Amino acid sequence: MNIRLGKPGLILAQIRKYGFYYVLAALSIALANMIHALYPAVLGDFADQVEASGLTAEAVRRSGLELLAIGAGYCVLFGVGQYINHRLGRYFEFATRQRLFRHFTGLSEAWFSKNGIGKLLSYVMNDVTTVRESIANGFNQLTNAVVLLCSSVTIMLLSGIPLHVLAVSILPLGAIPFLVVRFGPRIRNQSLKVQESLAAMTESAEEQFGGIKVTKTFAAEPIARSRFGETVDRIRENQHELVKLSGKFQASLPLAGAMALVVAMTWGGVLVLQGRLSLGHFVELTLYLRMIANPLQQIGNVINMVQRARASLERLNRLLAIRPDIADAEGARSLPKDAAAIEIRGLTFTYPGAGRPALSDITLDVRPGMTVGIVGRTGSGKTTLVKLLLRVYDPPRGSIFLAGQDIRETTLESLRTAIGYVPQDGFLFSTTIADNIAFHNRAESRGRIEDAARLADIYDNIAGFPDGFDTKLGERGLTLSGGQRQRTSLARGLIKEAPILILDDSVSAVDTVTESRILHNLRKTRRGKTTLMIAHRISAVMHADLIIVMDGGRIVERGTHRELMRLGGHYAELARLQGEEAVVHG
Repeated sequence: MNIRLGKPGLILAQIRKYGFYYVLAALSIALANMIHALYPAVLGDFADQVEASGLTAEAVRRSGLELLAIGAGYCVLFGVGQYINHRLGRYFEFATRQRLFRHFTGLSEAWFSKNGIGKLLSYVMNDVTTVRESIANGFNQLTNAVVLLCSSVTIMLLSGIPLHVLAVSILPLGAIPFLVVRFGPRIRNQSLKVQESLAAMTESAEEQFGGIKVTKTFAAEPIARSRFGETVDRIRENQHELVKLSGKFQASLPLAGAMALVVAMTWGGVLVLQGRLSLGHFVELTLYLRMIANPLQQIGNVINMVQRARASLERLNRLLAIRPDIADAEGARSLPKDAAAIEIRGLTFTYPGAGRPALSDITLDVRPGMTVGIVGRTGSGKTTLVKLLLRVYDPPRGSIFLAGQDIRETTLESLRTAIGYVPQDGFLFSTTIADNIAFHNRAESRGRIEDAARLADIYDNIAGFPDGFDTKLGERGLTLSGGQRQRTSLARGLIKEAPILILDDSVSAVDTVTESRILHNLRKTRRGKTTLMIAHRISAVMHADLIIVMDGGRIVERGTHRELMRLGGHYAELARLQGEEAVVHG
């Protein structure tokens, strides 16, 4: 796994793309708050008029209309800015989830083996949502608070209120920077712990739901509840600590604003009684300081929100900085469309972190049109060989060639297009049977889908369902039996008509009669194309042009079925155990 930092982050990319709209939203909110900041001045003038001339209808009418205009202007402008910003937040959420999924599809199997599905879902759901809320709500509140704060302070300075009165009144606000420095990093670190514990909980839930049948079979529900409960307890502890930190911080900022208001009312009231400050200025001062309390609360919310979002943003940016282990080499070429020849030259491969090779000195020459059977004990290296052919892991350079071209110098798309792979436990998606068979090309005609089903000997089963090929499967295809799932997966591989077809024990869940029909269909339709068949049952490979026997990561025997039976080695022993000798000599 490689990590490359320094690439433009998610937030910067969002701002670059929608910068004009962010400016428009900021201007709308800023103008709204500048207008909103005028209402204490209107009330202060009204108080001075009442003090000087008494309450008059004209003063009430004029001040009422001014306040109405201020309210209407604020509502319209703030509403426009808030709408734009929340819509941008949804765009961010949509684009980031799409980007994450594209990134996931490019990562290697080795990376996925170390990161569970629950953890990946936590990135897509929890982290993206946290950042989106910070962008939308945080931007609104920050713009609102900063502009209202600046407007209030500016108008106070221009209002004629003595500067020494203003200075003393806002002195308690000087504690705010200290509070930010003290609480900010602690909130961010605790938020990171919360997000990580959420990921662990999601991963545990996915695992427990996936294994619910095993849990019930072994009556292990208390163990499952205990394991899941531990992850929930960690979330509760981390969130409880985060709530305490956030609560202390958010309570401290309004406290500073309240102290400023207390000072203003106390000292300002004394100055009014002494005749050194007008009643109008006193009203303005107290209203502005009261108005400042709300932005301070909002700033506290924003800082709290941003610190939480930073933890999620760090996780997302670090994830997106991971480079795939398997990637196209510079100058990689596409394979020809009929690439069916396979040549393996002295292949030795060791898994990352393993102490000994999984494959040693494998040499094999497969000509186009050949069917090659691969047998061996569990762990002998059969599936590893397939993974290297597909470049799930990268083989050493100069060790595997398709159509005379080193697969390390071949584009991944053309390589995997040239190979049809059918695993033993073929995964089926929660969609129709037809869509599952036509997974490689959803535009395939119904006729070709049905032909592929016939070749896999699953057509009659599908036709017997009420909805036929339009039958929707449950999660992971559980609507079907094991054998039906395997044959549907086989049909998906056959419809691709790839030059090379790899069957990784793909008929192990069917009976021998069905297996015989499927193998007959394969021999008839795969003429001129290469087929590799990994199997534990001798009956599945006995008609192959070449059979190789693997043991301990090496090819220990090779030949036709009859040649290997006469050799009397591993293969003959396996055939004897499976009772195939009667078939051989019959």
